[in-house]
Amino acid sequence: MNPTEVHPLQPFLPPNAKLLMLGSFPPPKAKWKMDFYYPNFQNDMWRIFGLVFFGEKDYFLTENRNSFDKEKLTAFLSEKGIALSDTAYEVHRLKGNASDNFLQILKSVDLEKLLQQIPLCEAIVTTGEKATETLRSLLPETTPVPKIGSYVVVDFLNKKYKFYRMPSSSRAYPKPLTEKAAMYKNLFDDINFL
Repeated sequence: MNPTEVHPLQPFLPPNAKLLMLGSFPPPKAKWKMDFYYPNFQNDMWRIFGLVFFGEKDYFLTENRNSFDKEKLTAFLSEKGIALSDTAYEVHRLKGNASDNFLQILKSVDLEKLLQQIPLCEAIVTTGEKATETLRSLLPETTPVPKIGSYVVVDFLNKKYKFYRMPSSSRAYPKPLTEKAAMYKNLFDDINFL
């Protein structure tokens, strides 16, 4: 069996964060193009953000266009109030790859601790099925699972949050980039980020 992996990144928690985005777990380090969330160049999250906020899928690429610009991303996310983390803290990769289908979660993120650090947060977004399943396991049992592209209201720690379920930004998820971006645009419209 592959060794246990502990999450290699600290949560990104701007103090003004009104939105917490949660993926599942980063890909193996060999796939990284930067030391930040969604570091795999084949993952389209930052292209989705480029399309939604700037009408340009390559907006967050570096000048040489072979990586994402971490400084540009963190400045943008800080200004907007978007926090990032993952639902898994400790995992086994059953096949040594980045696929969520072969990710065994041994320990989930401490959601309560995360949310205490971003008291202005009003919405939590999961970016894929594994992240949705994991977050759902951390919430009250009565919390329904939202349909992809929509939300449910959840009461957690005596506060109401909108819990959005969004499509995965992985290219393994079979939807064109423009369709995914349109769904994320609806989310950002709904929470008044556009």
